[in-house]
Amino acid sequence: MMESWNQTSTDAVRTHAPSTVNRRIDAHVESCVRYMAEQGDRSEMSRYLDKLEHEWDVHRTLVVSVSAVALGGLLLGRRSGGGFRLLGGVTIGLLLQHGLTGFGPLSALVRALGVRSRREIDLEKFAIKALRGDFERIPNDGGPLARANAALVAAQS
Repeated sequence: MMESWNQTSTDAVRTHAPSTVNRRIDAHVESCVRYMAEQGDRSEMSRYLDKLEHEWDVHRTLVVSVSAVALGGLLLGRRSGGGFRLLGGVTIGLLLQHGLTGFGPLSALVRALGVRSRREIDLEKFAIKALRGDFERIPNDGGPLARANAALVAAQS
């Protein structure tokens, strides 16, 4: 594993997530950046960046899924009674908690599934862009691992 590069995050999602989840996500980012550094293929990097542009973060995933559950609960509650309306109300309350605090029980569930924060996705994007040469030059000496680490550090700053 690379030297620590993602320790300064003030992201509420990372702060409240278990360190094992954060480490698993960081390891995924590291392996992707390392792979791109080893390949050095600008067109592959561009394709991967396009994929990252469309990746849903924790907040978007929660807003869409909770809204769908709440709407379904309200619609089903019209026919079946209060239980489904209660489901809609509880999910909206949990979404409100997430909106106010930046984290909640539903966030923990989504996070455990490997959904990343916008900051984590952006960090990987900037590291890949640095490798691709979009910013200041990443040194070529030291091999792919050193280049990947330099890109991750540059993306963090």
